[in-house]
Amino acid sequence: MDNLSQGIITVIVASAGFLFSWHQFRLGNYRVALLLLMISGLILRIYTSSDMFLHYWDERYHALVAKNLIDNPLKPVLYANPLLPFDFRDWTQNHIWLHKQPLPLWLMASSLWMFGTNEIALRLPSIIMSTAGIALTYAIGKHFFDHRTAFLAAFFFAIHGLIIELTAGRVATDHIDIAFLFFIQLAIFLSIQYVKSGKSIFNIMVGLAMGAAILSKWLPALIVLPIWLLIVLDSGKANYKTIALQFLVVLISGLATFLPWQIYIFTSFPAEAAWESNYNIRHLHEAIEEHQGSVFYFADKIRIIYGELIYLPLLWFLYRTAKDPRNLKRLGITTWFLIPFIFFSFASTKMQAYLLFTSPALFLITADFYMTIFDYKRQVKWKWLINVVLMLLIALPVRYSIERIKPFSKTSRNPEWVADLKAMNKDLTQKVVLFNYANPVEAMFYTDMTVYKQLPDAQIVNRLIREGYTVIINDDGQLPEELLMMDGIDIQALRSRDSN
Repeated sequence: MDNLSQGIITVIVASAGFLFSWHQFRLGNYRVALLLLMISGLILRIYTSSDMFLHYWDERYHALVAKNLIDNPLKPVLYANPLLPFDFRDWTQNHIWLHKQPLPLWLMASSLWMFGTNEIALRLPSIIMSTAGIALTYAIGKHFFDHRTAFLAAFFFAIHGLIIELTAGRVATDHIDIAFLFFIQLAIFLSIQYVKSGKSIFNIMVGLAMGAAILSKWLPALIVLPIWLLIVLDSGKANYKTIALQFLVVLISGLATFLPWQIYIFTSFPAEAAWESNYNIRHLHEAIEEHQGSVFYFADKIRIIYGELIYLPLLWFLYRTAKDPRNLKRLGITTWFLIPFIFFSFASTKMQAYLLFTSPALFLITADFYMTIFDYKRQVKWKWLINVVLMLLIALPVRYSIERIKPFSKTSRNPEWVADLKAMNKDLTQKVVLFNYANPVEAMFYTDMTVYKQLPDAQIVNRLIREGYTVIINDDGQLPEELLMMDGIDIQALRSRDSN
């Protein structure tokens, strides 16, 4: 079955699931409705994640490091067996790889270990966490608002184009941001469970989830703390002494989760750890890798990511929060979005997914606005105008989802160069190095070779042959005569992504 047929079937089945979910919700069958919502969202995620190749940025790097972590979970490496000199500061070609925090990589490695080195196994943790995020959005929404608002927000989460695309690894930051989003949501959900039950165990779990978020994408996870505080204050169930004590519980369990890894890497890999730490700080005052934008970058980007009408619910919600700051529930949602928005707007490096962990707040804000004007519609004369706004609040995110998922495209999802690498791996000996291959990171994921993009000189070739390596050189039609005439080299014409 071709991609177009799969896409059409996926859209039809998922759409039917969403409609049936809404029907069950109107009947009051909330659990069935949520389950159908999650299944429909899962269908979209599985379809989009079924590209049978690694994506350029950044999935291929995360995939290779995750594969190498299977052999040694405490030693994240890109080139597991570097045969040529390398610059440890270049995260695209180095050995010890500390460019990202380890937890999402460990999750991917665990999945690869259990289900084999393949694309679906790589993306499975993101598929699971992203689907679970639908339920977490609903649960959080019920606490801050009501069933209707929570359900609509969960629907926005289920169809959201960028979340689905990141789940599939199609765009930069991919599985890292999905894990970060999940653990932020989990920490906020557990904060709600604490105020409901009064049990300190939930605060230990809040700290663990926050620590897991830090181990996914570092210190922006601390947004959990002010949200936790507002949730607890809003409950009115604890005095200030208890709040201070429980706050310490969250902090200590969080520190116990993420601090050991930081100590370990600075002890075991001091040069790499120091460089990456400084590299992270540079994001604040320097546009790293040309990821730049003005202070209005995210203000402009949210219309593309969440629909052009996002400014209506957002400004309305901010106005209501400012008008009544004693409404701590609204203040909590506002805090979730506004503090990261301001912080990253003034940071020099900018990427579209930096604010992804605030997306549940935007979904809840939009859903609250939708339900408010839906109820208000009865009181106004121009009902048609309200209906147009309501329709667009749904239709624009749906359109964006289709644009991101690309169910109606005819592109190949099973490229021949991947099949070639997988077939080639079956016949490899243990010590093989491939040179002059355009996509070395992908090749090292699909095979057990050490692969380089550049050509070697004769001295390097002779050294590797003496060390027992089989040296393969990809013939792109431009090999120098010196290499063509050398004995002991296996010259092959290999297809790569860039040559297709």
